[in-house]
Amino acid sequence: MNITTETLRKELNTFFGFNSFKGDQEAIIRHLIGGNSAFVLMPTGGGKSLCYQLPALLMDGTAIVISPLIALMKNQVDAIRGFVDGRGGIAHFLNSSLNKVQIQEVKEDLLSGATKLLYVAPESLTKEDNIELLKKCKISFYAVDEAHCISEWGHDFRPEYRKIYDIIQRIADAPIIALTATATPKVQSDILKSLGIPNAKVFKSSFNRANLYYEIRPKVNAEKEIIKFIRSNPNKSGIIYCLSRKKVEEMAQLLNINGIKALPYHAGLDSATRAKNQDLFLMEEIDVIVATIAFGMGIDKPDVRFVIHYNMPKSLEGYYQETGRAGRDNGEGKCITFYNFKDILKLEKFMQNKTDSEKEIGKQLLNETVAYAESNQCRRKTLLNYFGEIYTEENCGNCDNCLHPQPKFDGKEYLTILFQMIRSMKENFKSEHLANILAGVNSGMVESYKHNTSRFFGILPDKDDKFWLAIIRQACVMQFLQKNIEQYGLISLTNKGKEFLANPYPIMLMEDRRFEEVEDDDDFAGNEKHGGGGGDQQLLAILKDLRKDIAKKLSLPPYIIFSDPALEDMSIFYPITIDELKKCQGVGDGKAKKFGKDFIELIDKYVAENEIDRPDNLLVKTAEDKSSLSYFIISNTDMHVPLDEIAKMKGIELDELYTKIESIVHGGTKINVDYYIKQIVDEDKIEDIYEYFKEEAESDSVIDAMKALGPNYTEEEIRLIRIKFISEVGN
Repeated sequence: MNITTETLRKELNTFFGFNSFKGDQEAIIRHLIGGNSAFVLMPTGGGKSLCYQLPALLMDGTAIVISPLIALMKNQVDAIRGFVDGRGGIAHFLNSSLNKVQIQEVKEDLLSGATKLLYVAPESLTKEDNIELLKKCKISFYAVDEAHCISEWGHDFRPEYRKIYDIIQRIADAPIIALTATATPKVQSDILKSLGIPNAKVFKSSFNRANLYYEIRPKVNAEKEIIKFIRSNPNKSGIIYCLSRKKVEEMAQLLNINGIKALPYHAGLDSATRAKNQDLFLMEEIDVIVATIAFGMGIDKPDVRFVIHYNMPKSLEGYYQETGRAGRDNGEGKCITFYNFKDILKLEKFMQNKTDSEKEIGKQLLNETVAYAESNQCRRKTLLNYFGEIYTEENCGNCDNCLHPQPKFDGKEYLTILFQMIRSMKENFKSEHLANILAGVNSGMVESYKHNTSRFFGILPDKDDKFWLAIIRQACVMQFLQKNIEQYGLISLTNKGKEFLANPYPIMLMEDRRFEEVEDDDDFAGNEKHGGGGGDQQLLAILKDLRKDIAKKLSLPPYIIFSDPALEDMSIFYPITIDELKKCQGVGDGKAKKFGKDFIELIDKYVAENEIDRPDNLLVKTAEDKSSLSYFIISNTDMHVPLDEIAKMKGIELDELYTKIESIVHGGTKINVDYYIKQIVDEDKIEDIYEYFKEEAESDSVIDAMKALGPNYTEEEIRLIRIKFISEVGN
């Protein structure tokens, strides 16, 4: 099919209202119209959909668009029908959401030739009835959207995508265009091979989204940080991604309590609610959508101004795609991620039931996200390198690491040692193993290969494995080293690395960022939640003196009165009523009424004497603890139901139940767990741990308790006795 540039641009304007194409769009469209297959790698917001929508409208027959999400199909079909007013049958979707009458309408439009675009899920494509129907239609081409789903190395692998090629062969031979916003070189190769188009022309746009600001924050008081951030960006649209449906619901509720219009979006909601919440976000009736990763694929909202990840995603592909939903109009786009290594451990747990191969791939993808989060290198440079693109600028000026750079050091000696060791070991090991050898970590793998006898073992005693991992990562970004993805990340020298080893020269490197092991908002554990500071230090000192005096009068440890995080909140928010005091963390109704009067009177006097303007707008409100889970726990512990049985009945992990009980007793409610403790903790241990909290402990920190008590006492035992102690002594 031959078409002039003038005609093509006229059709573009007629259907879509644009006067010119973006980037490679015109070349891709011409290639497809010419009957050729293509692979399109284009960042979110680059205009991938147009690359198959316009050809479908211009070519004879029906284009089959294979798409993973029902919500995405509806969005795209509505958009096409809007462009082509009065021709409702021009675009359809075929999936499980349709009733019999609607399916019949789709079939009639298809067979009459009225339909130019048919969106189908891969699951629908495999149904025999649909295969027989499509055999009767003239197919112009096949478009495989979100094509990274084909590859098990991609971030959203779907086994059904692997069947696409075989089904296409059964229906009719026609060109194939595969499209995705995220694909490493390995994933790209996998897609082309799986679709049977190894020689298809590849159209690859730059992955660089210069308007996006990338930042990784330690996950300390993340919920408060999120509320403060949104309040400082009023009337702006944003997406918050959470790992679990439960957290999505909790976060949406918390935002609304704090005056932020937000709705949840996850697979546990019925399709009508999901569609409604999505539409309210698109129509700007709400400002924030809180979602699992199910939200956003193909959603055409150009003015999303921020994307916040409450949990680190399980792969850099997922991270890149999700952050890519910000600033699609090339305007402001802030991408903030809260990082805690505990989230990575949770993601690893989710992989327990997978095959060994899937676990290995999943772990490698997770390691890349850890490397990205902890790196001090330019975020943009690291991301682009991951996708096989070299970013030559030293400072992008739009990420946390470039705006707040860390000191550099000459890495010549370290790179030389590293490269010598890699060469001596025949380039046959992964990053973690190499770092363990150099740091002198006697892991099982190191011992089994007898690498603890190598001259490189612990070669520089003052450098740990994290330091060496940082060196390896930077060497990869600088193209001195490469990872063999096919062999799960084995490290080898590139020609550039070999040249450096032959003639070493000074080169500047940086150590990784160190994230302290702190508890996140999901796991209340006394004053381990806070890094400390940030409030009125003079008031904090006065509050601590008051706590000490009250504790002395009552013969109680000071932390039993109020925890350090509670006092820190008081020093930040200046509560002067009991209701305001209850909004500070770890202060429940019982504690507030029992101990609060002296504290709010002191704060009120301090505020007046120092003429302090109280930051009411920064006081984060929390939902009243009247949840069914709290009542369920209290009533069942009263009946002496074992805690593991309570957890099972509510479908939660035992660790999560302990966390909930801790929050209840810290708030001032008494819970008796003696019956359960006696079942699982030795009597001598009960006495030792209880005595520690009563006589020795300076805080209720489990970490400090484990250090003081030694390795014979487990975290579970200490948490249970701490619950018993606080409940009996404090409540």
